[in-house]
Amino acid sequence: MSSCEHCIIKQFNSLKALSKQELSRVSSCKTSRVVKKGGVIFEEGDVINGVYCIKDGVCKLSKLSPNGKDQIVKLVVKGQLLGQRSLVSNESSNLKAVALNDMDVCFIPKSEIIRDLKNNSKFSFEVLKEMAHDLKESDDIIVNMAQKSVRERLAGTLIYIYESFGINSDGTLSIVLSREDFANIVGTATESAIRVISQFKKEGLIAAIGKRIKIEDIEGLKRVN
Repeated sequence: MSSCEHCIIKQFNSLKALSKQELSRVSSCKTSRVVKKGGVIFEEGDVINGVYCIKDGVCKLSKLSPNGKDQIVKLVVKGQLLGQRSLVSNESSNLKAVALNDMDVCFIPKSEIIRDLKNNSKFSFEVLKEMAHDLKESDDIIVNMAQKSVRERLAGTLIYIYESFGINSDGTLSIVLSREDFANIVGTATESAIRVISQFKKEGLIAAIGKRIKIEDIEGLKRVN
């Protein structure tokens, strides 16, 4: 298990604001584990007594709607932290986190993070900046849901995955999502997502290789309306 002070992952989140001594202390208290694809990191309503640092892998954050449908609100990648908002607000988790592929995660106890929030103003500011960024993303999601068509939202999701996560050697998107996942991201029925994906294939915008999707015309996707 690598120590926090020597882990490059910290450079991608608010932990970079901690001193070498603070990182050493945090490292002595953290625990690490592997979460297999499909595994639950935490459930909606769980009390999260700390934060998770994603060392490797991708997970989806979702919220259960009143009709029993999961709405995916965010994809969380290597280098990001989970649980900051619940920790600061002292509330149970508002979202569920599920691994999209095999993940390595580190868990840092609440007592250690609270201690640094109180004693290190630079760290507190970095945490606030990350929470403000999450809030901005939530605002964008609300606007997209209200003003954009399913076609536009699905095209935007494919573009986001392409630009944020890259592609495999065969040109397919590195992140594999089910058709239900795509529907839950854009806020539509699975049947509608399947229909739009089929339309994109007919229009030559994408191709399917098994369950994987390959972007054939990224500029065309950006012009979808």
